[in-house]
Parts: sequence; structure tokens; C-alpha cells
Amino acid sequence: MRAIPVDDNLSIKAFHDMAKIIYANDPNYIPHIIQDIEKVFNPDKNKLLKDGKAERWVFYNAKDELIGRVAAFVNPKTAYTENQPTGGMGFFESVNDQEIANFILDTAKNWLTSEGMEAMDGPVNLGERNQFWGCLTSNFTDPNSYAMNYNPPHYPTLLENYGFETYFNQYLYKRPVYMPVQEVFIRKIERLKDVSNIRVCNVVGKSLTEVAEDFRTVYNASWGGHDNFKPMKMEGAQKIMKSLKPVIDKRIVFFAYQNDEPIAFFINIPELNEIFKYVDGNLNWIGKLKFLYHKWKGTPRTMVGIVFGVSKKWHGMGVEGAMIHWAGDYLKKIKQYDEIVMTWVGDFNPKMIKVCENLGAARYREMKTYRFLFDRTIPFERCPVVE
Repeated sequence: MRAIPVDDNLSIKAFHDMAKIIYANDPNYIPHIIQDIEKVFNPDKNKLLKDGKAERWVFYNAKDELIGRVAAFVNPKTAYTENQPTGGMGFFESVNDQEIANFILDTAKNWLTSEGMEAMDGPVNLGERNQFWGCLTSNFTDPNSYAMNYNPPHYPTLLENYGFETYFNQYLYKRPVYMPVQEVFIRKIERLKDVSNIRVCNVVGKSLTEVAEDFRTVYNASWGGHDNFKPMKMEGAQKIMKSLKPVIDKRIVFFAYQNDEPIAFFINIPELNEIFKYVDGNLNWIGKLKFLYHKWKGTPRTMVGIVFGVSKKWHGMGVEGAMIHWAGDYLKKIKQYDEIVMTWVGDFNPKMIKVCENLGAARYREMKTYRFLFDRTIPFERCPVVE
């Protein structure tokens, strides 16, 4: 076996071809967009590469056949926040052979060791957790959502046999959009009526600049006070909205307000893989035309909740239920979307899991984020629970 660094057009093509080999006979797999993956490794598009590092490889056997790929990362924002300096391993693909998988994973581990790391998480991304994160461990029959990891059933075994241990579980939920909210939220919604000037609406008619400011207000009021929290600046909020502009459907971006003060958001986008399944993983000019056609046609029947936030002082007041209730009534009128898939929730966040369950959402898929400690004598610790 030999490892080839990915550093030219030929090896980049091999990196993407490896996925085609693994999933050639899997009808449920929808290819990731090549351009999305390449952004991760492009210093001009991934600001984490200013101070962080990434390396990737493809692997061949003695017959010169592709047998795997992997990437390794040092994220400057997270690498030194753990008990041991911790890097990342991602974009792992391997034929079903433990010896080959070990060789692939050793390559990532050895590089991370040379960069001063003492542990690696995987499969992860050099970026936000909402993309290319985790190893699928259940439900290998539903098509994968946009930018969500998907893998064959043998991957958990390959990783665990290597020595990876579960750092946290990732739970994905979905619910029919017309399902009434459960009684616990109905009671809270009734109590909310006693609070004057609470309203829920979507952002139809608002500019993305206005949406960005409302988003920033709620974000800072929701997550402020956590360790290492940095308030979001307007520039950051505008950048997020700019990234959503090509795919946003303003009808399914919901905010709650008291008077004119935003107090909660529930931001959804169409399930892009219901479009990208026609694109075959490449947003070249043909792929872009297909994307625009299916977006115009309203092809997606599923919406994806990408972020949910409620200002701290409104926690437990039923605002989340009010937004879901209002959204359900509204979605009955537009008659495009049938289901909503919620972004994954870690088992370290029991409060959010409870919210999903109280909303009547069903857990339909599970994933894992693994951790591997290079010093095998150190006791392993799970991800701490969010209080």
C-alpha cells in the first residue's frame, strides 16, 4: 500500500473518484458537491487555514487500484482547548478491510503527531459542525441530507477496531410539517398570549441585511455567557446571510418578536440534496442550470432546520412551540413542504433533545463523533454535558 499526498489535479480527481468507487452500487447515496469539499482545502475560502493546517491523501494497493482516502486537520480555534492538543480526521473512505483502514488512519495520526497533536476526532470537518461531520451508525436506507456525512455500515467497525471511542452521539430528528405541536407547547402558547405583542412571522419582504441584524440580535442573546463566547458582529451575520442567498426560501425562515425586538429564530432551507441528486456532485455550468431549474420548479418537498435559537430570558416560555405552530399553519397554505429534518443534536445537549421530542419529532438517524487518544494509557472522557 502507498499513500499519495493530494497536491495536484490528478490526485484531487482521485480523491473524489474514491467516493464514486465506494458508493457505486448504493442507490441511497447522493454525492457531495465537489466544489463544497474543495472549499475546505482552499486557503482563499477557508479562513481557518490562515493559522490552521490541512493535509489529505489517496491510497493505492500493489495493483495501483484506489483503496481509500483521508484528510487531517489542525483547527486553530479548537486544537488547544482540550486536555490533549486535538486534531481532526475527515473525508475518510476505505474498502472493507481492517488492515487497509488502519494504514489510512495511521497516515492521518502520524501527520497530526508531527504537528504536535495528541488526539484526533473523526470523522470531522475543518469548519462548522453542520457539514461533513460524524460517522453514520444507523439508518443506511434514507438518502443523505445536503453536506451531511454518509457511509457504508462497516465504517463504525473499522474505526472502533482501530481504537476510536465515542466522544458523543449525534441524533437527527424529523417531523411532518403539519403535525400539531404537543400539549405541553399548547399550554405554553396559551400562557404566551398573556404577554402583549408577541408575534411570529417569516421574512418575506425583508432584505437579507435586515434578517442578518435580527439574526445577530437573537444569536448574541441566546448564546452569550457561554465559555469562549464571542458576540457576533454585523459583518459575520451578513456573511452568513450572503452564504444562504443562493438557496434561501424566505417563506421558511421564521422569527418571533416582542413588539419589534427579535427574540427567537427558526431558520430553514430546502433540502438541497433533493435537487443535487440531479447534479451528480458537480456544480459546473450544467449542474448550476439544473440547480436553478429545480429551485424554480420547487422540487424539494423537505425542509431542513439549520439553526434554532431563543433568547435566554425566553427559555421555557413556549416560544419555540409558537414558531412551530405558526409555521405549520402557514405551510399548509403554501403546500410545498411535507417534512422537516432538524440538524443533528449531540447527546451532550439533553435540553435540546427534550425540545425535539416535545415537538413530536422522531429520531430517524444516528451518527457518532469519535475520538482517538494517541497515548493509550490516558483515561478516555466523553464530551461534557451542556448544563
